[in-house]
Amino acid sequence: MRPTELAGRALAAFDGFQARHKALAFAVAVAKKFGEDRAGSMAALIAYYGFFALFPLLLILVTVLGFVLQGHPALQASILATAKRDFPSFADYLKVGSITGSGLALGTGVIAALWAGLGVAGAAQQAMNTIWEVPREGQPDMWKSRLRSLSLLGTLGTTLVLSTAASALNGIGGTFAPLFTLAGTLAPLILNFALYLFAFRLLTAEPLSWKDIFPGAALGAVAWTLLQWLGGYYTRHVVAHASHVYGTFAVVIGLLAWLHLGAQVTLYAAETNTVLRRHMWPRRLRGEEAAAGTPGPRAQAIGEG
Repeated sequence: MRPTELAGRALAAFDGFQARHKALAFAVAVAKKFGEDRAGSMAALIAYYGFFALFPLLLILVTVLGFVLQGHPALQASILATAKRDFPSFADYLKVGSITGSGLALGTGVIAALWAGLGVAGAAQQAMNTIWEVPREGQPDMWKSRLRSLSLLGTLGTTLVLSTAASALNGIGGTFAPLFTLAGTLAPLILNFALYLFAFRLLTAEPLSWKDIFPGAALGAVAWTLLQWLGGYYTRHVVAHASHVYGTFAVVIGLLAWLHLGAQVTLYAAETNTVLRRHMWPRRLRGEEAAAGTPGPRAQAIGEG
């Protein structure tokens, strides 16, 4: 038997197997649609803009904290301890009193964050509309798209500040220290879930209910929270033990990979919502029709044409 025939039989056997098992069939359908939508390329574009947006956002955060925490060295020490834990390569430049408010720094950070942030939000909007197969004439015009992007940026900034404040709860001692630690651990997960809910509904031109986007938002929040934990683990155990030069390369490479993974997780979560809402499973590994013999929505549209 030729290798191609053997591979074809193995593929057909797996195709039938996955069609008979709902969980596997659903996962296959999500992965297949992710590939059909070329979501990997869209995730790379989102990560590209995200890389340039991250540093201005951190500049804004540090500057705002400088205004808010001026004269509160204890709070500064708590936040700096968190920053040194997550970004050990910058530990030499961080010390109590180094967080100061600066109007020039704040203005520069806002302008740079708007430029890169609008790119992130615009790429995310395009990705969501592609995933939900929204026709071009059904997508918002330039001004409405910019307003949606600005709304998302405002939500992202608020979430970043709240997450930083929540992380400081882990350092509070006393009788209620375990409760503060639990709150500091759960708060990022809850904030991420709320952010995904808001983003999935805001960035998609197709009218969606909260029920339509709930599963993907829950999946994305859990996955993104795990990525945040893995990012901190990477910086503490890889970057912290690297030399100054190689540590810089490790930070850049790790950050790009982390952002790309985060973008892919987000688009997989959005694909999950689409497959669930439109009942696009089971599907064959080859062809557009469903594996059980019932064509999915996209296959029906092709057949009707």
